[in-house]
Amino acid sequence: MISIPDIILWVIILACFIFSFLGLVYPIIPSVLVIWVGVVLYHFGINPNKLSWISWTILVLLTILLFLADYLVNLHFVDKAGGSKWGMRAATIGLIVGSFVIPPFGVIIVPFALVLIAEMIQKKTFQESIKVAFATLIAFLSGTFAKAIIQLIMIGVFVFDVIF
Repeated sequence: MISIPDIILWVIILACFIFSFLGLVYPIIPSVLVIWVGVVLYHFGINPNKLSWISWTILVLLTILLFLADYLVNLHFVDKAGGSKWGMRAATIGLIVGSFVIPPFGVIIVPFALVLIAEMIQKKTFQESIKVAFATLIAFLSGTFAKAIIQLIMIGVFVFDVIF
């Protein structure tokens, strides 16, 4: 029979997994860290012997892949479009500020506008600047999609190991 403390821990673990997806819309929330909080809560609070070393290894590798995917996708799209360092900085600031301005659309609108302005300040034409701003938008959406898939796989690996 499952004890009350175990039920409470399971509710918190489930909440962590659900909350991690808010980080896709609010970049200020460290999604992967929230998933790890759920995994560690299970390990230390419910059953320290259930998760295999294979699951731990896969979770670590997926975490690294998540960070690389996020960084490399942004770098690829913005560089390919001819974005400047200032455009990259503007996108980062825009993501943070956009999290608080008209959520969840602010994470799309604010970085787009800031990158457009930053690139125009760099003496680029409007066409060049808009191209970089759209590339930043595509990078954000692609990176967000990749992170969502990786997060789902991480949660799936955890659930699979816990059940089987």
